[in-house]
Amino acid sequence: MLTASIPWDQAATMIDLEGRAPIIGTIRDCAMHYTLYKPHARTQARVLLTVPVHREGRATRTWILDPDEIAQLADRLAAEQ
Repeated sequence: MLTASIPWDQAATMIDLEGRAPIIGTIRDCAMHYTLYKPHARTQARVLLTVPVHREGRATRTWILDPDEIAQLADRLAAEQ
């Protein structure tokens, strides 16, 4: 799982593709807010990382998490609580 290695206290910014105000905080903050979003907003959400992650099959590391990866973080957070 790509998101398993991302620490909860890593700084991150959650944005959406519709231009709402970003959420600036930690990965944990972003995962918590994601769980509050309605389904349409979830499909528009992205997380900008401060430390890039490696994706299998890509030559370079990436700075953005897509909705399915944010959902993995939310699931991980729920499992830990």
